[in-house]
Amino acid sequence: MNNRLILVLLGLIGVASPALAAGEPATSAPAALGLTLNGSKLKLASANVLVLDAKDGDLIYAKAADAVTPIASVTKLMTAMVVLDAEQPLDEPIGVGIGDLDLLKGSHSRLGLGSELPRREMLRLALMASENRAASSLARHYPGGVEACVEAMNRKAQSLGMTRTRFADPTGLSSNNVSTASDLARMVKAAADYDLIRDATTTASHYVEVQPTGRILGYNNTNSLVRAGQWDIQVSKTGFIREAGKCLVMLATIASRPVVIVLLDSYGRLTRIGDANRVKHWLETGEPLPAATRVKAKRIKGTLLPTKSARAPQKAKARA
Repeated sequence: MNNRLILVLLGLIGVASPALAAGEPATSAPAALGLTLNGSKLKLASANVLVLDAKDGDLIYAKAADAVTPIASVTKLMTAMVVLDAEQPLDEPIGVGIGDLDLLKGSHSRLGLGSELPRREMLRLALMASENRAASSLARHYPGGVEACVEAMNRKAQSLGMTRTRFADPTGLSSNNVSTASDLARMVKAAADYDLIRDATTTASHYVEVQPTGRILGYNNTNSLVRAGQWDIQVSKTGFIREAGKCLVMLATIASRPVVIVLLDSYGRLTRIGDANRVKHWLETGEPLPAATRVKAKRIKGTLLPTKSARAPQKAKARA
């Protein structure tokens, strides 16, 4: 048995191993990537990680990938899927009502009460800009309302084999929306089958005309990697609430292969982006990023955080 086959077998064994829940990295080296990947070289700050070859389903890297954790606005990928599955008219105007106000986290929104947009635009804002009121409005206007929408989300999760996933609301503001990195990889792959989701999550910026006022609002994608345009990304979603930390899921082409990257429970404004870039460099070269290119960090009471100079200029929001 050659060394590459041994590495693959060890990586596959690791999928079912308690090591994945305990936070010990497990890796394999899909032959299609043409590299012998050493996971011990890859130092990631995200608590829960999964890197998967989306074409063959081969595990590439995993750390605590089966640990159940809140997933914040990553939830909105499932919200969008069940809304699209319901086949309601995408051009139908739907509005923001009092039931869409965030009384749990108090997150900000520029969509005021009475704002109306076509369902298609509400979907786009929920996905690219992680607009909580847009996601809530989509669920309220789902056949049977929010409760039926959440039930559909849980049914679809089960149909996708997401056995450790549970949804409690359509926005991700509730910390009761939980999943694992392994389950979310399944969700990301399923989301890639929807043209509107692929398009919306990879749109860098977008303008909408809000009715009845006619006000023009501009929105940016919450994933800076999409805005920078240096990645080949097919699906993307970010998330943040205090209980979940910073989250990022993507389907991207790296080294000519479709790869799912799931990064959960990252702390620090740039950690999830830094981890994503480290994964990409590692897959392309087999080597970790040089230390000089990593985000400078300092420890505060045992927690690794970016230094002030490395932090993004805007405040973290519950929808990000």
